[in-house]
Amino acid sequence: MADRKIFTGGEFLITDVAPDDVFTPEDFTDEHKMIYETAKDFIAKEVMPNVDKLEEKNPELMLELLGKAGELGLLGTDIPEEYGGLGLDKVSTTVVGEAVGDSGPFAVVHGAHTGIGTLPIVYFGNDEQKKKYLPKLASGEWCAAYCLTEAGAGTDALNARTKAVLSDDGKYYILNGEKMFITNAGWASSFIVYAKVDGEQFTGFIVEKDYPGVSTGAEEKKLGVHGSSTRPLILEDAKVPVENVMYEIGKGHKIAFNILNIGRWKLGAMTMGTCKTCVTGAVKYANGRTQFNVPISSFGMIKTKLADMAVRTYMSESMMYRQAGMFDDKLSTLDEEAKKSGAETAKAIEEYAAECSITKVYGSETLDFCADEYVQTLGGYGFCAEYPAERYYRDSRINKIWEGTNEINRMLVPGTMMKRAMQGRLNLLQAAQGIAGELMTYSPLSVQLPDTPLALQEHMVKMSKKLALMVAGVAAQKFGAKLDREQEVLAKIADIVIEIFAMESGLLRALKIIDKQGEDKAEYQIAAVKVYVDEMIPKIETWAKQAIAYVEAGDTLRTQLAGVKKLARYQPIDAISLKRQIADRVIELESYPF
Repeated sequence: MADRKIFTGGEFLITDVAPDDVFTPEDFTDEHKMIYETAKDFIAKEVMPNVDKLEEKNPELMLELLGKAGELGLLGTDIPEEYGGLGLDKVSTTVVGEAVGDSGPFAVVHGAHTGIGTLPIVYFGNDEQKKKYLPKLASGEWCAAYCLTEAGAGTDALNARTKAVLSDDGKYYILNGEKMFITNAGWASSFIVYAKVDGEQFTGFIVEKDYPGVSTGAEEKKLGVHGSSTRPLILEDAKVPVENVMYEIGKGHKIAFNILNIGRWKLGAMTMGTCKTCVTGAVKYANGRTQFNVPISSFGMIKTKLADMAVRTYMSESMMYRQAGMFDDKLSTLDEEAKKSGAETAKAIEEYAAECSITKVYGSETLDFCADEYVQTLGGYGFCAEYPAERYYRDSRINKIWEGTNEINRMLVPGTMMKRAMQGRLNLLQAAQGIAGELMTYSPLSVQLPDTPLALQEHMVKMSKKLALMVAGVAAQKFGAKLDREQEVLAKIADIVIEIFAMESGLLRALKIIDKQGEDKAEYQIAAVKVYVDEMIPKIETWAKQAIAYVEAGDTLRTQLAGVKKLARYQPIDAISLKRQIADRVIELESYPF
């Protein structure tokens, strides 16, 4: 790793972050670039020519492709070398996720297999379990699935009814229950299953498909991701050897919640890759489609769409690699003994649980936006299955639901930060208390900004952080321990925090390019940051006002709203011209321009 500061989870909200403290795509090593090109080449040559066959749910072809991906090492970036993997850094895992992200049904299978299906064993399996299962999963000989959801236990996972009872001879746990919406269920060889031992102790198990009493139900008929297998897993007196208990009895929640954190970040990386494909598909069509004797890419409203897609994708990309770098930086602090412990690795990654939720929400909603604009750019053709835009549109919808709905992830962002503040792990409350004093003397008219390309945007990101702290502090003071019941307020706080992380990630990346390569090389990144901040500040101000108007009343409300107005004071820029500039670059390159 570079000599970067190692931040605690959520610290970005209360700390000024320097450009050199974040990892960006411009920091890729030659190895990162090689891994990315290998993955992209595999998807282009092996997967995409077969995507229509895969859409018809072709298990033989899917598993064949999974095996080929395994041969190239694309299934084992997170698996230690001693167990058949490559044991690479999280940036390498991210570049594979980006490359695989736009491969339709294969992306779903790959994501579930390498993430939630395999990582519980990597991080929480014992040595014998790792030796038995990980080489098969790294090679693609076996496909993996993850089984948490039940009819009455979705977000409330600990409400599971699947039960495990020790057999009379003490050799097996007998599992009974049914898991729902299991990705890869139709062709998986191994399942990570959660059940309550004696109906009480929530525990993880490794279950093989051929164990007695294990079966799957019918395929679900889905809106999108048609080529993936989604079935219930049925356990009827299923005999699972006692040696397949994962981690510790009664500690299944440790596995489940840690793995979901990683799954959220991985999903964000995969959506980012698909966003780039949407930009490329939209501009190629726009350049080739002629109306009124000119390509439609010359029309201002089409240019706006292309620019908006590219800018949001830039922010998403900046966030995803920033977070991958945060993981790698944190993991580098572990001693050699701790690095061998999967549980210690998972604990290090858990430090950034709030950021995992942030990137999941932002990535999934950015892809939703890009897929929708892709369809709209194509007009009627975008609505027809003849063009891939239709499939991207359908497939993108699930991303806001799995790995924890975006609603629950929005609750987790402020919830996790508040919890850590109460534990003394994050100096959030003191920072929030300090805002009131600052507002007494702060005058936006007296602010003198340096003559640098993004001085205004740097200032507004700092002011946005103060707004987030102000709203969180007011809400915490008003509701105290009952704040977790005020979901509407928490959602406003979450939206502000999410956009702060997005703005700051894009900003720091642009500043880093300016520092390392010069202002000319950062022309389009500068434009993107200016456009994005210009659009976000009014939204952040509105969310802050809405939250405070619910919390306060009378003179106190008027005082607080005056404070919001001070912090959010902003002179709009000429975003239309900047968007034209970005769009012209997209049109020239016929691809994502950053």
